[in-house]
Amino acid sequence: MRVASLALSHFRSHRRTRLAFDAPLIAVHGPNGAGKTNLLEAVSLLSPGRGMRRAAAEEIIRRPEAVGWRVLATLGDHEVELRAEPGQPRSTRIDGKAAPQVALARLTRVLWLTPAMDRLWLEGAEGRRRFLDRMTLSFFPDHAEASLAYEKAMRDRNRLLRDGVRDALWYEALEVQMARVGAALHARRTEALALLAAAQDEAGPFPAAALALSGPDEDPRDEAGLLDALAASRPRDMAAGRTLVGPHRTDLDGAYAAKDMAARLCSTGEQKALLISLILANARALASREGEPPILLLDEVAAHLDAGRRAALYAELAALGTQAFLTGTGPELFDGLDAQHLEVTEEAGESRVQQA
Repeated sequence: MRVASLALSHFRSHRRTRLAFDAPLIAVHGPNGAGKTNLLEAVSLLSPGRGMRRAAAEEIIRRPEAVGWRVLATLGDHEVELRAEPGQPRSTRIDGKAAPQVALARLTRVLWLTPAMDRLWLEGAEGRRRFLDRMTLSFFPDHAEASLAYEKAMRDRNRLLRDGVRDALWYEALEVQMARVGAALHARRTEALALLAAAQDEAGPFPAAALALSGPDEDPRDEAGLLDALAASRPRDMAAGRTLVGPHRTDLDGAYAAKDMAARLCSTGEQKALLISLILANARALASREGEPPILLLDEVAAHLDAGRRAALYAELAALGTQAFLTGTGPELFDGLDAQHLEVTEEAGESRVQQA
């Protein structure tokens, strides 16, 4: 399920851009600020969520026109339209019919790696949880719906806590839902890590990563234990004004397996290599499980690799048979890559794309 064509209207720096893709690998190059990453962001929105930049619909609107933006993509046999008018949320249509965002996960899988993710092992747990849930979602499309259900129930519970409500009956229904869905979230995350572990290439050019779920020791993972813990934690939660128990506190531990070294202690280059290894493992696992690889978005990845690892990455992508979009500042970064080349330039604040 590849993107055959992509049309953008008033999407960030792209006023009008129409592209057709005639090769599985697409190398997008041009100077910084020309609008290369904006193309990848548009493709990332073909999956549930806010895309690779986690941008609100209003933030994507091209300035200064400030009119609605639109993305139209041919995805296999399907036409997907995404759009948003000023002040309105993003809407999704598949084959001309309105659809929820979660329906996109059933059409294709989209994985990405961006420069902002380089600090994954150094930042707070929220970023790692988001990374974990994106990987889990790639295997289990219903993970998005479960996450939304858990977050809604938790928001409602937090509101009761902040309002000082003490009647147990108000909490019980919400906590039953949180326990049921929370246990399912943990089970899906655990299964996703097992799939990734099985797909890691121990002898490949990129170091295998050992992953494990972590978090507060007192947080139970099963439904009955979580239900009991939520009830017992109400006084403490009320003092804090928020829920202090549950899968929303889970963290992801990563290590350089061959060195038995925590990822946060590795060098910058090693941390980057571990991330690439995980994205490739995710893609291999999906190809094996679903019968086809996901779409990969690799933003400025080649610039941080030496020639040997660049060649190894390109060989991996070719072997996977995936559709991959790669960006870089110059065509020389893609030497040896059999790809469709697109050059992006910027003129008077508008991105222009041409076949290179």
